[in-house]
Amino acid sequence: MEERENILSILKGVRRFIQEDNPHEIKELSNRVVSQAAITQNPDTIVVAVLVYSIGKVLEREYYRKMHGWDLFYSSVTKNLNSSIKALERGEIDKARVYYGRIRNSINSIEGNLGIYIKDIFRKAEINKAFKLYEHGLSSEQTANLLGISLWDLSSYIGQSHISNAKHAISLPIKKRIKIAEDIFG
Repeated sequence: MEERENILSILKGVRRFIQEDNPHEIKELSNRVVSQAAITQNPDTIVVAVLVYSIGKVLEREYYRKMHGWDLFYSSVTKNLNSSIKALERGEIDKARVYYGRIRNSINSIEGNLGIYIKDIFRKAEINKAFKLYEHGLSSEQTANLLGISLWDLSSYIGQSHISNAKHAISLPIKKRIKIAEDIFG
């Protein structure tokens, strides 16, 4: 229940900052939620952290707004963000996951350079947030599994950093993580 309320608060903040055209604050929300995600290892929180950060990164690139496909992406983000908020307010976590996935999957329908650019942002955001979780004490394997990225990509990123000997934490069972990922991206 508390986790749902935290995610709901974050998403409402994102909605407000989108309306105010304040991508920096959107990314700050994501940074704050990563600490919470590292503690709880809640896959929903982790997915929301990546999603929020990605949205902030896309919105801060104002020239994207002039590219073909922008309206499709923006409308998908706002519509599905509103729908996920409503679902969480009703306690329908599984439905909220579907809407997170729809935001993520909307980039697959954007043709041309904008689609490529946004996909790249989402991919880099996954690795960036994975690294932040690693900094907070999760093992590289746990982090890669929680975010569905390759251990190779994460290891390459970690290898360029100055982090060493992170503590190992206990993660959710694989079956539960798979179920949550299927709900989000299925």
